[in-house]
Amino acid sequence: MSALDSLSLTPLPAGDEALRGPVRAFLQQAVAQLPAHVRARSWGGYDSNFSREAGRRGFLGLTLPKEYGGGGRNAFARYVVVEEFLNHGAPVGSHWIAERQSAPLILKYGTEEQKRFYIPPVCRGDSYFCIGMSEPNAGSDLASVKTRAARNDAGWLLNGQKIWTTNAHHCHYMIALVRTSGTSEDRHKGLSQVIVDLKLPGVTVRPITDLSGDSHFCEVFFDNVQLAPDAVLGNEGAGWEQVMSELAFERSGPERIFSSIVLFDEWLAWVRTPQGRTPESVRLAGKLLSQIAPLRAMSIAVTSKLAQGESPVVEAALVKDLGTGVEQAIPALIADDLASRPGQDVPLELLRTLDYVTQVAPSFSLRGGTRDILRGMIARGLGLR
Repeated sequence: MSALDSLSLTPLPAGDEALRGPVRAFLQQAVAQLPAHVRARSWGGYDSNFSREAGRRGFLGLTLPKEYGGGGRNAFARYVVVEEFLNHGAPVGSHWIAERQSAPLILKYGTEEQKRFYIPPVCRGDSYFCIGMSEPNAGSDLASVKTRAARNDAGWLLNGQKIWTTNAHHCHYMIALVRTSGTSEDRHKGLSQVIVDLKLPGVTVRPITDLSGDSHFCEVFFDNVQLAPDAVLGNEGAGWEQVMSELAFERSGPERIFSSIVLFDEWLAWVRTPQGRTPESVRLAGKLLSQIAPLRAMSIAVTSKLAQGESPVVEAALVKDLGTGVEQAIPALIADDLASRPGQDVPLELLRTLDYVTQVAPSFSLRGGTRDILRGMIARGLGLR
């Protein structure tokens, strides 16, 4: 029996589904007036005011204990809130990583002092984290990272470089995978995670402008950054195991299905009008929905395992690989549909949204683990290698 045999259809509990109404009411006030091409940025967007208001309403940190400012609820409650945020195109990028994986990681591996210091501001929407995993020449091959934290009398001295760090220029902290012993040839041994205050001397953050003109990706340089003795998260040398646990949160959620959903909804709204409806577009809508629905069911099944305290790394990799394939297909297929209508007037906002999503879609199968790496993990999970 492989790891994937454990996925089963799981309904969202009624108590958690009831959150959908209040969340929608909030979003209709907060983002409904934003144009689609802006909402399409969603979890790449940055709006600290939105994050703080979401925190004030109790929509952040839902799965975290109440003693640390969280909601004390299960992973299904968070799934409902995140699904609504993404479907409405809410600008969640400021709090996204902190709430999705950094705070749960600190809860699982941190000291009591770390939990009480870092988690409550995340739940309030006041504190933002970025991920310090990828490096130049060590993107998907995380085990070969070269950034190093060396022990000294004052704690740890950090040197190296990270890249692909989303919204690092807006974040307060980074949880970085670094080498605390050995060399990159030692692979998984000697890796640790450290919490880095990005305001410390020696930290330089440089945004990278992408094809769409956005600059939420960054490279981060560490030049003799002095960290405190308690900067290590979890046990020294256990960084690889912790990162794998963290990636289960990153790869399994609705964001691995709904990155193109605002575009899909904008196109579908036009297809429902007499001007936009054609037999071919109706068939295409059915084709895409028939792929999105089972992916959503798989994502909820993985959420069920997270709710039970498991770490479904292989299952999450499967959802991410299949989900990003559909996310990338949506703009391509919609572009084909619009190109098959020569001379027909197409709504300008639909075209602007398509233009943006088309430009960022290649990144969908890179962020959170490249397609080749994920398929290797899935093959191992199926016992094929």
